Amino acid sequence: MTPAIELAKQHSLDYKLHEYTHDSAAASFGLEAVEKLGITAERVFKTLVVTTDAGALAVAILPVDQTLNFKKVAKALSSNKMLACKKVQMAEPKLVERSTGYVLGGVSPLGQKKRLPTLIHAAAQQQATIYVSGGRRGLEIELPPEQLATTLDARFADIIDD
Repeated sequence: MTPAIELAKQHSLDYKLHEYTHDSAAASFGLEAVEKLGITAERVFKTLVVTTDAGALAVAILPVDQTLNFKKVAKALSSNKMLACKKVQMAEPKLVERSTGYVLGGVSPLGQKKRLPTLIHAAAQQQATIYVSGGRRGLEIELPPEQLATTLDARFADIIDD
């Protein structure tokens, strides 16, 4: 039982768990989930942690086959009054693991040690359900994107490269 699953239960979210055997040689954790679960990439979302120019952390949730746009993230964080920043970059792996309580490749947006300002790519709203990490490699939680946003007090925004 991961903190992500415990939080989903605690909030009575409409979720399903999907497990698969993780291959340590997989080049991409997210694309491995797509392949092993037999679902489309636009339904599987990765959780990335960024750091702002002021040193604050934030979470970006986006489709596994897309690339995060740092300028769009900074703008969305500032315009939603979540964090004042001009720039963001990927957070250091050790800092990600310390602040979330999860290992890379298994970082869930749910049940993190410390709740961070969170953005979810707007395309999630077009899906009835999306898949996010369940808190360890080889475990995905499927849930409605609106429930994820409400639980995390997250905002939907365009945060990927065009």
